[in-house]
Amino acid sequence: MRDNKEILLCDLDAFFASVEQLDHPHLRGKPVIVGGDPEGRGVVSTCSYEARPFGVRSAMPVKKALQLCPEAILRPVNLPRYKAVSRQVRRILSRFTPELQFVSIDEAYLAVEKGAGLETAEAVRRAVREELGLPLSVGVSVNKLLAKIACELVKPDRIGSLWPEEVPERLWPLPVSVIPGVGPATREELGRYGIRTVGDLARFPRASLVRLLGSRGVELHQYAHGIDHRSLEEEQEAKSISEEVTFPRDLFDGEDLLLVLQELSAEVGYRLRAEGLTARTITLKLRFADFRTVTRSRTLAEAVDSDAAIYQTAKELFLRHAGPPPWRLVGVKASGLERGRQIPLFQLTPEGEKERRLLQVKDRLREKYGRDILFQAGKLNKKED
Repeated sequence: MRDNKEILLCDLDAFFASVEQLDHPHLRGKPVIVGGDPEGRGVVSTCSYEARPFGVRSAMPVKKALQLCPEAILRPVNLPRYKAVSRQVRRILSRFTPELQFVSIDEAYLAVEKGAGLETAEAVRRAVREELGLPLSVGVSVNKLLAKIACELVKPDRIGSLWPEEVPERLWPLPVSVIPGVGPATREELGRYGIRTVGDLARFPRASLVRLLGSRGVELHQYAHGIDHRSLEEEQEAKSISEEVTFPRDLFDGEDLLLVLQELSAEVGYRLRAEGLTARTITLKLRFADFRTVTRSRTLAEAVDSDAAIYQTAKELFLRHAGPPPWRLVGVKASGLERGRQIPLFQLTPEGEKERRLLQVKDRLREKYGRDILFQAGKLNKKED
């Protein structure tokens, strides 16, 4: 990392659970588990800090988590809502620096001028709290590694720093598992050689560590000394946006499939608009009961981002290539993406302007409440399974 930069690691605390508590105020201060069906093979995606003293952890079977914390409130994973909130956080972070790397839905590195790290961290944390009502922990240092560890040491909802000159005093006494990427298997292997703390790792002969772990040994030895040469990686522009669903049971009714296709088209349109993109090519994906899969595409004269335009193209492709039912899966993909395209003249008609305003209202609702706040009116005449 360049010497004139400081690195911030911003981590949204218990992100999925925090969004659920934000959307459902009666859950605040209570143990919340976000995960799958406890009667099936559901696992904990995340849990609120109120649930953690009971031993509840991510990736734990939900059934076991509820046994450990019977008072916990279980919420299903609402990924579209979490993605929408993540985009809001991204917009806030981008106000502070153009050097930004999201490494997951709830975690991002920022690079700022040397000496500005702690001040920026305070401003970022305050903005996320005031504008979105979410807790945020921030670690500050000169590289990714130390910023990440600093963040982990101060959670939840706090700011901390860890500087290279502090490594022997503050980092070396900690268990070796504090180093990102050192999981149970590596920890056990290192333990066989008496390496239990970061200090043990730092003092272990580098050549011996390389013989034990190969090139990974070089990296761990550097990490133990607080050395990390990784730079922020520029994010690659998305090449396509897609949504698909596999039906619990094969679908025989074409009208039912078109309702699903309309919902998928709306989700693709929403994601395009959220990213400021339009698409020239729409692709339909169909999988039949015998697992035969077909994809059919159409390239349009004008790039689009509206739900109606995407659905109309996908519907026409379906009616032409549906084949005999039943169907097992359907999907919609938008590709040939463009950014910053001007609105075509035909969309400036009164009808086009009305649709644009309606989409803006729908997008605001989805951004605030998640995908489930809206559904197709056609479903009112259908019995839900």
